[in-house]
Amino acid sequence: MCSPRIMNHVYGAIEGRGPQMTRRAMFGALGAAALAASTAGSVSAAPVPQVAPPEGPIVDLTHVLRAGFPVWPGSQGFEMRNLAQIGGGTGSLGSLAPGATSVFYKNELRLDEHTGTHIDAPAHASADGITVEQIPPRDLVAPIAVIDIAARAHTDNDALLTRQDIVDWESDHGMLPDRCLVAMHSGWADRVGQPGAFVNVDAAGVQRTPGFDPDAVDFLLRERDIVGLGSDTLSIDAGRSTTFGAHLGALGAGKYAAEVLANLSQIPPAGATVMVGAPTHAGGSGGPCRVLAWI
Repeated sequence: MCSPRIMNHVYGAIEGRGPQMTRRAMFGALGAAALAASTAGSVSAAPVPQVAPPEGPIVDLTHVLRAGFPVWPGSQGFEMRNLAQIGGGTGSLGSLAPGATSVFYKNELRLDEHTGTHIDAPAHASADGITVEQIPPRDLVAPIAVIDIAARAHTDNDALLTRQDIVDWESDHGMLPDRCLVAMHSGWADRVGQPGAFVNVDAAGVQRTPGFDPDAVDFLLRERDIVGLGSDTLSIDAGRSTTFGAHLGALGAGKYAAEVLANLSQIPPAGATVMVGAPTHAGGSGGPCRVLAWI
């Protein structure tokens, strides 16, 4: 893992570059920071070649969004309407001149902000919380700790990630790293191709899906240093919750939530880094995002 001094250098570079900060530039910042750290105090060190992006795996924690993707009950489903096809039709959309055939392919999207793999900004559950474009860039690149409750959730749809689960994780991997994203792996992502099973509403109209115990969230907020929570379900709260304690606690404390994550089983419980590609529409409560992890 990188030292705090190196990570602070990287976070500063990200904030300085703003939306122009590419993945290659980010890894370049890591390399430059590491080089500066290794040569500190020495004026005679030989030049070191620029560090290339790592060859290790990059895991996409994002589901592919398509029509019929499961959404929160009552929410607008994802829709995509074609506006122009290459070589097809005439008109202003996709054409270089009136009456010319289209040279571009484009679509119009309609969706709820909280659709597919997405982020909840603090404003989603806090009247004075920041909106999605205001989330600091440094909070969107963080160590990720994956806490696995999949075995329990397999037999108990209402399973909760508890404070004890966090304690057990730390007994195996050490204390949670500072400024980390804590993600619940319940195995729920395997159900995404079956929307009914993913949302899992019972005969009484209650969702039966895993989530964070609000007491565990309170522990993370009081005793640990986190930037946000993640889940492979529609919500960081259990589906049956009527108080939404995980949302109100985490978002009320200025943290964010990354929900409907994919492939959490493909990254280790500890040692990976996550980048949450949050949208930047002004005043947004959240939105679909591309979430990547590297090891």
